[in-house]
Amino acid sequence: MELTGIIRNLATDYTLQSVALGTAALGIVNGVLGSFAVLRKQSLLGDAISHAALPGIALVFLLTGSKSTASLLLGAAAAGWLGTLLVMGIVGNTRIKYDSALGLTLSVFFGFGLVLLTYIQRMPVAAQAGLDRFLFGQAATLLRRDLATIAVPGAAILVLVAAFWKEFKLLSFDPDYGESLGFSTRPLDILLTTLLVAAIVTGLQTVGVVLMSAMVVAPAAAARQWTDRLGAMVAISGFFGALSGVCGVLISSSASRMPTGPTIVLALSFLVFVSLLFAPNRGLLWGAVRERAGRRRLQTDAVLSDLYVLAKQHEEPDHGHPIEVLRAMSLGHGGVDRSLEALREKGLAREVDANRWAITPRGLKEARRISGGEESEG
Repeated sequence: MELTGIIRNLATDYTLQSVALGTAALGIVNGVLGSFAVLRKQSLLGDAISHAALPGIALVFLLTGSKSTASLLLGAAAAGWLGTLLVMGIVGNTRIKYDSALGLTLSVFFGFGLVLLTYIQRMPVAAQAGLDRFLFGQAATLLRRDLATIAVPGAAILVLVAAFWKEFKLLSFDPDYGESLGFSTRPLDILLTTLLVAAIVTGLQTVGVVLMSAMVVAPAAAARQWTDRLGAMVAISGFFGALSGVCGVLISSSASRMPTGPTIVLALSFLVFVSLLFAPNRGLLWGAVRERAGRRRLQTDAVLSDLYVLAKQHEEPDHGHPIEVLRAMSLGHGGVDRSLEALREKGLAREVDANRWAITPRGLKEARRISGGEESEG
């Protein structure tokens, strides 16, 4: 389907609008909270929370026999929060490291959830049909009334993040300094983690338990490449989350049998890939360009230093020297011809004839500056 057709569908299709709005809201909330998780090196916490939520969903269904979205998500929130407290308890009271505690909690809760889900699916009742959508999500089934279950908690989460912005910032960068100022970081840690649990649980119906961690980590990881400021990172992360949600919905709607949740995650992965390559300062491409420029600058400085050493051997500093001598002196750094051209463009060296080069008065001052002598003319 052409791009104009996709945009026309978005403008006219009621169901597509609902799904796009829901995934965009979900992307914003998870992108904002994911920034704090990534900065606090808790990227895997989202994975543990989403997997830990599965037994809560299954238990609520077994106890109530209802597939009400609100009750199932409350069960998921309770189980996810319990799993998070378990991780914090293991790390705080044992010598088990954070990543190991996450792995233990994730595997135990998810395994228990799968056992319960398998048991439910074998029950001789029809009500359990569709319960497994929480595993991989079913964003395409979002209706306008489902938006409230995403928008209301999401708005509350964003308001709380804004209200505790200064405290969360301190918790993310220097919790020890916060403790010295009198802030109790433990309640703040629990509050921030609880908000993350709530954000993840609201997205389970859309993306599913398995892929939900990508909605938390990927936008923040991509945003981190573009800025060093927390406010900008949070804003960019939320934008990336919303953009990937809408793009994933539009792409999946343009082809048959293309699941929406995994398509959203693929759109997020594309944003991360682009950010890793092209983001200024941190992008791999710009890093390679800067490294190449730095290497060339060092080669040029080395050739200028060689010219300076040769000039000191003569009474006339502008005496020309064979290029073969400079090549012999540059066996360790190379790039003589290119460096001489660069020095000539800067007015630091001149070509005496086809085979000889000499340093200029300006080059002498620059060479002395490089070697720790007098200042350059600029």
